[in-house]
Amino acid sequence: MARYFTEEHEWIDLEGDTATVGITDYAQGQLGDIVFVELPESGTMLEKGKDAAVVESVKAASDVYAPISGEVTEANSALEDDPALVNTSPEEDGWFFRMTVSDKSQLEGLMDDKAYKSFCDEL
Repeated sequence: MARYFTEEHEWIDLEGDTATVGITDYAQGQLGDIVFVELPESGTMLEKGKDAAVVESVKAASDVYAPISGEVTEANSALEDDPALVNTSPEEDGWFFRMTVSDKSQLEGLMDDKAYKSFCDEL
């Protein structure tokens, strides 16, 4: 499974033509305690770089952007009951949604793990 990162601190795991999306540990650390997550519904068409979800913390509300274009196939219903999963397991159990990959070439502008760590070190 390949993992990529955006400059807006979303991660995307690619498995075949399916992608799982969430926010990074760095992002959840900046937000603080997550109290609510608004996720897209299955069937929603997302466009790369556009709003996909909303995450609210005790500090602020923040948009989560689609790292690529595609159709939402599943939202993480566990976040409805336990939004704090985004804090405790942001890059595993706290994933936001799964989607189809409509254009794999859109992955080309994203960072790998090493590049993302370097990007965060510069912030």
